Amino acid sequence: MTWRAPEIDRSHEPYVGDERTMLEGWLDYHRDTLLHKCAGLTAEQLRTASVEPSSLTLLGLVRHLADVERWWFRIRAAGEDIRGLYDGDEDPDADLNAVADADPAETFAVFRAEVEAARKAAAGLSLDHTFRRPRRDGTADEMNVRWVYVHMIEEYARHNGHADLIRERIDGVTGD
Repeated sequence: MTWRAPEIDRSHEPYVGDERTMLEGWLDYHRDTLLHKCAGLTAEQLRTASVEPSSLTLLGLVRHLADVERWWFRIRAAGEDIRGLYDGDEDPDADLNAVADADPAETFAVFRAEVEAARKAAAGLSLDHTFRRPRRDGTADEMNVRWVYVHMIEEYARHNGHADLIRERIDGVTGD
C-alpha cells in the first residue's frame, strides 16, 4: 500500500479572544494549512520540486517548519540546550534540500512532535518573556515570545503560499 500524507481537519482561526488566544489560534491555523496542502499526496509527490531552478518541495517545507518550531520556541525562547533537527556542516539548508531519502511518514511525525514540544515550551512563558538572540557579528538582539509568535505566523503564511503553488503544480489542486 502506498503511503499518503494524512488528511487533516484544519482548525479555524479565532475571531475573538485575548492576545495569546489570537496568536496561538492563528499559528495553529497556519500549521494546519501546511499539512492541508500536503494531504493525500504520495512520498514521490511530496518530494517533487516546484519548478527549476528551485529545489523547494512540500516535504522540505514540512522539515523546515519543524526545525523552525524547534529553533524559535525551544532553543531560543525557552533556552533548551538541544541541536536543530537537520543541523549539518555540509548544507546549512539540509532541512529544505535533503529530501531525496527522507521518510515522509517520519517527517510528518517529527513535525507533529515539534509542534507539541513548541506548544509546551511556550505555555510556560509569558508573551513578555525576553531572551537574547546572538548574531554572527557578536552582538545580540533582545526579543520576546510575542515576537516569536508573530514571526512564526509570518513564516508559515509565506511558506504556505509556496506550498499552494507547489501543490497546484503537482496535481492542480488549488484553494485555501
